[in-house]
Amino acid sequence: MKDTAPICKVALIQAEPVMFDKKSSLEKAIGYIDSAMKQKPDLIVFPELFIPGYPIGLTFGFSMGKRTEEGREDWKRYCDASLVAGDSEFQELAKAAKKTGAYISMGFSERDAVNGTLYNSNVIFEPDGCYKVHRKLKPTGTERVVWGDADRDYFPITETPWGPVGSLICWESYMPLARVALYQKGITIYISPNTNDNPEWQATIRHIAIEGKCYFINADMIVRKSSYPADLNERKTADGQPEIVCRGGSCIIDPYGHYLTEPVWDREEIIYAELDMSLPAACKMEHDPVGHYARPDVLELIVHEK
Repeated sequence: MKDTAPICKVALIQAEPVMFDKKSSLEKAIGYIDSAMKQKPDLIVFPELFIPGYPIGLTFGFSMGKRTEEGREDWKRYCDASLVAGDSEFQELAKAAKKTGAYISMGFSERDAVNGTLYNSNVIFEPDGCYKVHRKLKPTGTERVVWGDADRDYFPITETPWGPVGSLICWESYMPLARVALYQKGITIYISPNTNDNPEWQATIRHIAIEGKCYFINADMIVRKSSYPADLNERKTADGQPEIVCRGGSCIIDPYGHYLTEPVWDREEIIYAELDMSLPAACKMEHDPVGHYARPDVLELIVHEK
């Protein structure tokens, strides 16, 4: 491993998106970035699909072999609120990274500039405004009727003063080989934008931090019943949700699997932490999953990058 800067200051944003509203979600994100700036963080992390929100529980009119026109209208509305990488709204985030001098990780619904497919994506902006996008390899469950499988941008890594940083989105972390693909690139910080507020997920993220000997940043969001637009065609479905649809649980796990910050539930909050970047290397003394604790003569992972 290369030498790294000793401390990485993180601002982890647990917040409620402005559902189906690209402009307002972007404004809210910029507002949180401005607020976090007061603590001069090195890395600012947002949840999965923060722009324009994760529409938990909606069906968009899909059933086996059938669709509804009302559902198609809601999907088109969501599509229109999704971001095209590199477009004007996207550049607002790049400007924010330049302004803060921080790396910014943002979950967003990506509208392809050429085809008609949406992708569940995460972008990491660098302080000079450059960026890398990661598209979710396999949308989970009924996500597959809204977002497509990644066709590129599988495992991009951002080189930082604190070592390589990468992300897997939500249940991508249940793909063991995808995790190893990141470990093989030497990541010291594993970012997980997600919408998992169940107790099993807390066990998962602690295991991954131990397994990968890296910091795990668990970036979840708050979604309330009131988050959904009142004029959705599928408003009755939204009204059937509990008052708090997604409770959050955002936290940071150290490479020993301990909570550096405890999970935060049921509220919006900026979670601040200082990461001791000596730990990812020190922890590998007895266990390096892709080094001395691997058996490349017996086991081999081949990754087809695009």
